[in-house]
Amino acid sequence: MSVALVSGICGGIGAAIARRLSRDGFQVVVTDRPGEAFEQAAAELGFPAFEADLGNKSNVARLVDAVITEQGAPEVLINAAGGVCGQTRQPLDEVSEEDWRRVFAANIDSAFFLAQVLVPKMRALGSGRIVTISSGAGLRPSLTGIQAYTASKHALIGLTRQLALELGPQGITVNSIAPGFVLSNDATRRQWESYGEDGQKALVERIHLRRLGQPEDIANAASFLAGQDAGWITGQVLCVDGGQS
Repeated sequence: MSVALVSGICGGIGAAIARRLSRDGFQVVVTDRPGEAFEQAAAELGFPAFEADLGNKSNVARLVDAVITEQGAPEVLINAAGGVCGQTRQPLDEVSEEDWRRVFAANIDSAFFLAQVLVPKMRALGSGRIVTISSGAGLRPSLTGIQAYTASKHALIGLTRQLALELGPQGITVNSIAPGFVLSNDATRRQWESYGEDGQKALVERIHLRRLGQPEDIANAASFLAGQDAGWITGQVLCVDGGQS
């Protein structure tokens, strides 16, 4: 049974992906930042769980060593960790250095370090699948208005395409899913509520399918990209947004 490592299970999308990959037959292992939210999410999922600050390379290395020792080397990596880190819209001149770096650590550093540590293991296996969860905010300005968020998601798409070029000859595919507006956690629900009735109506009317996304919509796409049928697909960004893009 192939091992799949899913990061970012506290946000809703990661948890949905973990459940779907388990149904697909993968041996799923999950990770996220230490804390009560992680403990609760891990308990609800029931998969082997390893806490780690994914924005720190030494912590990622210890995480991967522990996963390999206890579960085996992952052939699939799903980078669902990230988000706005509790931040809200601020004018450019009011954004602190700490806030800027926190969002980058969550969205891009985590994906880079996980790939950097795991790729040698995938290379030894002769194949691998890496899927990053970016955003529509990685393709255009963000509805959140958070500069670091949209910049880090643009960077994540760039990293995805670069790794696809570099790792393709080694049998490793690297793709990204760019979700539209998905009600997946407290942060997205707060953002949705902040639009008010008129803003919500306008947003939904820009979506061809006239509904917001659900975590399972993203999990379905991740299932495809992690599976055998996607063996000749790499360096791509799959927009899962109901047609908004």
